Amino acid sequence: MRKGRRDMNLSLNPSAAEGYHSQTQIARVLTESWVRDNLFCPRCGNRHIEKFPNNQPVADFFCPNCGEQYELKSRKGNLTSKITDGAYHTMIERITSNENPDFLFLGYDLSAMQVVDLMVIPKYFFVPEIIEKRKPLGPNARRAGWVGCNILLEQIPVQGRIPIVMNCVETPLQAVLAQVQRSSSLKKGDMASRSWLMDVLSCVNALPGEYFTLANMYAFEQTLAKKHQNNHTIKAKIRQQLQFLRDKGYIEFLGNGQYKKLG
Repeated sequence: MRKGRRDMNLSLNPSAAEGYHSQTQIARVLTESWVRDNLFCPRCGNRHIEKFPNNQPVADFFCPNCGEQYELKSRKGNLTSKITDGAYHTMIERITSNENPDFLFLGYDLSAMQVVDLMVIPKYFFVPEIIEKRKPLGPNARRAGWVGCNILLEQIPVQGRIPIVMNCVETPLQAVLAQVQRSSSLKKGDMASRSWLMDVLSCVNALPGEYFTLANMYAFEQTLAKKHQNNHTIKAKIRQQLQFLRDKGYIEFLGNGQYKKLG
């Protein structure tokens, strides 16, 4: 783990993009260069992560210490609720495979030549429901019929959206590592279980205040039934996921159908 780490340099290095003319290529090279030169591993705190050779089928970067892999998604400006991405089916295959990487989302300002936002989202927070299919390209397009996608960041529970930089302010290293480590307790292997956990956790997050009841959660029954149409025991699944969140220290059961959020 890196020790005594100085603050990250949030400035992009213009020399990294010399010789490039496409704005898309310039942005890609600048942001990839910045990550390679400045970012620590959010999993183990290693001093740097390394870039895979171009056209790596799964990820963009890896940690030489712990082996964790990362895919970088960049956009101009602050990170918003929706991030435009590439091919829909490729993304679905990626997040549902056993080799899916953690994701880094980076917002940049080319006029100021600096990183604005950066967050890491661990792989086990990704479910197909957060990938929005875009309309196929029209018959006159160069790639007619191609289907892209959007990543709906706002549908990922806040516990999985871990800030490294927010509005040009860096999150302390130990805080990032602690949040990533804590989030690992929510890891579930099969996609069906993961989807249920993410949905119920989102429902808990949507409830106002620190305290809530089982009746409050049952109010989401119809919403959850639409998402999980093959399940006919919705209330039982809600209770099951609440028990899991209790066991992992995200909520506290107070008795008589009363719960408290623990952050």
